[in-house]
Amino acid sequence: MVPSLPTLTVLVPLLSLAGLFYSASVDETFPQGCISTNSLCFYSLLLPVTIPVYVFFHLWTWMGIKLFRHN
Repeated sequence: MVPSLPTLTVLVPLLSLAGLFYSASVDETFPQGCISTNSLCFYSLLLPVTIPVYVFFHLWTWMGIKLFRHN
């Protein structure tokens, strides 16, 4: 069963925030340790940034296709 889009838009940021708090409480070098791609902290910071960028460019592409078809 695949969750719906509104459920995912709420669930993904909450899970990444929980991962961020977990990595902040467990990792001793929290701010400096986030640069390694092996750490959970890196992905908990990357995910909230990646999703809005993906949505923006997806909508930008869709709008470009709509404008191209109607001109």
